[in-house]
Amino acid sequence: MADDLIPDDVRQFIVDKIDSVAELEGLLLLRRNSETEWNIEELAQGLYISPKQTEDVLAHLYLLGLLEIRAGEPPTYRYQPNSPESAEMVERVAEIYSKYLIPVTNLIHSKPKTKVQKFADAFKFRKKEDK
Repeated sequence: MADDLIPDDVRQFIVDKIDSVAELEGLLLLRRNSETEWNIEELAQGLYISPKQTEDVLAHLYLLGLLEIRAGEPPTYRYQPNSPESAEMVERVAEIYSKYLIPVTNLIHSKPKTKVQKFADAFKFRKKEDK
């Protein structure tokens, strides 16, 4: 079964910490280019997402202690885990993702929506069906 391909600790990290494939891809792109400092526009181009989405991805990864931010205009971001354990986990996630892309993306997509997303969804306008 595909679920057996992802080790439990890697699965738990993804479930607890990664909210989207864009976050995972952003983290792994920054990791692969760990000596590079990225601004939001550059990273948005590398991830094929909007600058706003990229800003959200970077904010989340920063809160997880996986990035450092350098002040400037514009600010830049660089992969810099705040602990050896975090760095090791990201290495393991990268290895598993490179081997089992579909099971990992399925895991991310199958996660329950966050409370914030559920709250935001409650305010989406829905077209009334014609009777």
